[in-house]
Amino acid sequence: MWITFFSQTGKEIADIAESIGRWPDRIYTNDRPEDLRTVDPRIVEKGFYTLPNKPTLEDYEEFLVYFPEATITLHGWLRIMPPEICDKFNIYNGHPGLITRYPELKGKDPQLKAYLAKHEVMGAVIHKVTAGVDEGRVLKEIFFNSWGITETEMWETMRDRSLYLWLEFLKELLGNTK
Repeated sequence: MWITFFSQTGKEIADIAESIGRWPDRIYTNDRPEDLRTVDPRIVEKGFYTLPNKPTLEDYEEFLVYFPEATITLHGWLRIMPPEICDKFNIYNGHPGLITRYPELKGKDPQLKAYLAKHEVMGAVIHKVTAGVDEGRVLKEIFFNSWGITETEMWETMRDRSLYLWLEFLKELLGNTK
């Protein structure tokens, strides 16, 4: 079973699912007012479940108890997973900051931090989720030369590289993809 979480639009999940030819078995998001975001129409079409805006341990346990063997991936899930959930499940996060080289990029908005700091190399990682923010073991990484690129080019390249990283990771993890 593959379960995904997102807090923003869900576009990354939809792009990944279409690319690998497999949709997650369940998609979750947190409850946010419609004026704060628009959920990707492909996610709306496939269906998703909503958790409170700031889920508690009990909120997670309420449904995850039924899926003890689930693989969980986070795609812009802007919430901290409770340590008890991290300990019980295989959870992976895509982080658009090259934290293997620049540990200061842990946390929110790493792409912008790297761009403003004029890092000549930028990238993304997929790491195991643990109780600490972006502290889990890095399982895959990808990077690119960012010297002299514009902010728009940085966003586009980061998105493309992050998507590629997820595709490669999920093909290995889930196996039964196109």
